[in-house]
Amino acid sequence: MSMFLRACFFAFVCFCFSGCKAQNQVPDSFIIWTDRAEFVSYCELFNSVQDKTKAVVVFKERLALSLPPAKDEEKPDLIVGSWLKNDKTRKLFRSLDRLLSPDCIDTSSFYAPLIEYGKISGSQYLLPVSFNLPLFVFSSKNEDKIPNQFSLSLDQIKEISGEFNSVNSKGFYTLMGFGPSWDDEFLYEVTKEFGQCFKQKGNSFVWNEQMLSEAVEYIRNWISEKNTSTSAEQDFEFKYLYTPKYRQIAEGRTLFAYTTSDELFKISFDQLGGVDFRWLSVTGEIPAEDDLVSLAVYENAGNPRQAEEFIQWFFQESNQKALLERAAEMQLDTATFGIAGGFSAIRGVNEHVFPAFYRNLLGNLPTEDKIRAPQAFPARWQSLKERVIFPYLEDAIKTDSDRKNLSMESLLNTWSKQFD
Repeated sequence: MSMFLRACFFAFVCFCFSGCKAQNQVPDSFIIWTDRAEFVSYCELFNSVQDKTKAVVVFKERLALSLPPAKDEEKPDLIVGSWLKNDKTRKLFRSLDRLLSPDCIDTSSFYAPLIEYGKISGSQYLLPVSFNLPLFVFSSKNEDKIPNQFSLSLDQIKEISGEFNSVNSKGFYTLMGFGPSWDDEFLYEVTKEFGQCFKQKGNSFVWNEQMLSEAVEYIRNWISEKNTSTSAEQDFEFKYLYTPKYRQIAEGRTLFAYTTSDELFKISFDQLGGVDFRWLSVTGEIPAEDDLVSLAVYENAGNPRQAEEFIQWFFQESNQKALLERAAEMQLDTATFGIAGGFSAIRGVNEHVFPAFYRNLLGNLPTEDKIRAPQAFPARWQSLKERVIFPYLEDAIKTDSDRKNLSMESLLNTWSKQFD
């Protein structure tokens, strides 16, 4: 059993233990609900350096959907995970304003856009823990084709990948720089270029028809101008792109592959070999992935003081360095990236500590002014994307005659019936 699986198993044991009554716990223990298995290791380290306060981890795979706790459940004190800023959960947390000071939690050490994300009605209810960013990988053998800068815009990717294309005498592509239809997440990222196409509404969402139409038209034009058709892109993908993304570019058939920081940097530096990358720039900024990890103190916490002690310990740069060192020693870094599966929300940790563990990041970290926080979305946002938005975009961008003309309304209605 790998160390990561052992950690997950330990989380499960803690889950079972936490279902028991609190008489078996030490007086100053507190409960953390989380959807990040890494917090098991973090709490083990925290507990090892504490005399009294002890953390007990409860792993909740669908954390945001587990709130508020059922009547027979022991209430959490601290909550750590994704999708915590939505219409359902935002009323369940305590204000953290009294912790915010240079001597306690110094908000100036965080990325400013992420701190703003955690504010509700002007007060700080959530503190950002970690985030991920979209990027394009390419082989260092093709570095001469890529501008020497930190990021690439959509237009730049479109032009550079088009120049890479090659067609044989029979009209079939033997080289194709990049096909927008190859990646649903990329299609979704493109919509951000045209404004806030999607906005939460209760447990679902609404969309801006005009913005969405502009995004679809942009992608369709890209495909038609550079890659002939969606059929040509799909045929090329079927023939050549059946290996992991970092190997696809190494084989030389394609120039770019789209991915995210958590997917790329959990692969070892030696295994990546000659892989380089550029961040994806959308309207001049690099949009953080929607599933930003944040933490909050539960409104009805029984042990808020102990939870706040953990918060202060966790956000110290030296302690996050220790967490990364521990993950490396236990080989947990081979399964996940960074702090809680992403970049730390603390600038100094990324700038001073991460490059020692992730050599690819040396000199390649985006600056604070380039990072854009995500929008607030409902707890089932990933499901909504996969079952509603992705199928809609996949169909809408087709340049051939096999479009089904799927409507967002019908897809959303089908999805809603499954969760009513």
